[in-house]
Amino acid sequence: MGEFSKEVNATFDSEFVKAMLNLKYTANYITTLNNKELEPHQISIAQYNILRILRGAKKPIPMKLVKKRMIEKSPNTTRLTDKLCDKELIERVRCEEDRRAVYVSITPKGLKLLSKIVFKEMPTRMQYLTKDELVLLNSLLDKIRD
Repeated sequence: MGEFSKEVNATFDSEFVKAMLNLKYTANYITTLNNKELEPHQISIAQYNILRILRGAKKPIPMKLVKKRMIEKSPNTTRLTDKLCDKELIERVRCEEDRRAVYVSITPKGLKLLSKIVFKEMPTRMQYLTKDELVLLNSLLDKIRD
């Protein structure tokens, strides 16, 4: 991948438009790389995100909290968790105090799967950025969302 304008063979009306499209293009590029690396493990990037959230929680947490913490918000979080339950990577439990509330936790099998997943492609590409550039990139991305 190189300079965005050449990559998509386009010119842009402004740097604003170019930056917006470049950001979306780069995010899609990263997602494609990550999906390719997750393919052998038979999970999607959204399912991987759920597993990481549950590993970090260290205890069962409400589905509502999982949805809130997801990087890519998904309207079908329930379906994603169904698939993870079918693979025995997570467990779902109804709350005794509030039967409407569903808690989820990662299983030992889910933890084992996470330990096997190593992303190689993006870290290789990110090594070309200095620590100062990474700090700047994070700062700029945070600023966009403020």
